Amino acid sequence: MDTNLLILLAVVVAVIAVIAIVVIARSRTRTAPKPKPKPKPVDTPQPRLRKQLSRTRTAIGGRLGALLGSETLDDAFWDELEETLIAADVGVGTSTATVEEVRAQRPADGEEARRLLEASLIGQLSGRDRSLHLEGDPAVMLVVGVNGTGKTTSIAKIAGLLGQNGQTAVLGAADTFRAAADEQLRTWAARVGVEVVSGATGSDPAAVAYDAYQTAKTDDADVVIVDTAGRLHSKSNLMDELGKVARVLQREAGTIGETLLVLDGTTGQNGIGQARSFADAVGVTGIVITKLDGTARGGVAIAVEQELDIPVKFIGVGEGVDDLVPFEPREFIEALLEP
Repeated sequence: MDTNLLILLAVVVAVIAVIAIVVIARSRTRTAPKPKPKPKPVDTPQPRLRKQLSRTRTAIGGRLGALLGSETLDDAFWDELEETLIAADVGVGTSTATVEEVRAQRPADGEEARRLLEASLIGQLSGRDRSLHLEGDPAVMLVVGVNGTGKTTSIAKIAGLLGQNGQTAVLGAADTFRAAADEQLRTWAARVGVEVVSGATGSDPAAVAYDAYQTAKTDDADVVIVDTAGRLHSKSNLMDELGKVARVLQREAGTIGETLLVLDGTTGQNGIGQARSFADAVGVTGIVITKLDGTARGGVAIAVEQELDIPVKFIGVGEGVDDLVPFEPREFIEALLEP
């Protein structure tokens, strides 16, 4: 073959190859997926909870800060650690047992002691069923507690949480002895968009509970939540009346899914005596601790579970509709103890 012809063929082949490479490159450029934008950082609830629990955090963390920086874990160290937990209303028995458990593991320094303390407290709170048991058509939730605990506002906030999960609720204003109770419940119910069933001042609370259940059933609501009078736990006749409300609801629904006791976190250990009385009267299935943003006694959440073996299901950490949050042990303990 002629040399010039060979050269021409080689040039043609080279040109074709270059064109092919360019076409393929352009094709890849057109079809290549656009790089995914970096996800925005998710706002976890823990920083918010740390802020809302600042008073207890300061009471515990302020004292623990210097203490846990120590490299000498002598008797004075362990005594002060125990006193710090007691001061936060963790309870004498629980505080003593917890410190003994941590000490027995022979931590090398204060930081290791802090980690072991955190693990111990989380372990004591773990393994409990904190879900709401709302079986029934409608399901029934009875809410009890003494005056001033934040019971009425907690009821509306729980209804709001249910609404966020697509569940409808009817509220029963069975606190018929306090003139402002119905108005307060209606004000909060309006904020979360739920219906309230009430009766005349001084009317039979059990009758109001019955009417609320029937309304929820007629309206095909998912849950009826019944508010009750803020009974003093020392008044046996009022506790008996509370038992009557529970029996009426039990008769109509077949079962009461949840009986929640609302405790004021600022009362600390005094709340445990209240809890015992209500548990004896109506069988409490879960506890709501309110006002933890305004107290240095947040350790009562640990104490009440250890003393009564009743799970804390919600904690109140502010006055807003969204400031009643499900209780998560790890998040709670880390918010209190982590530097």
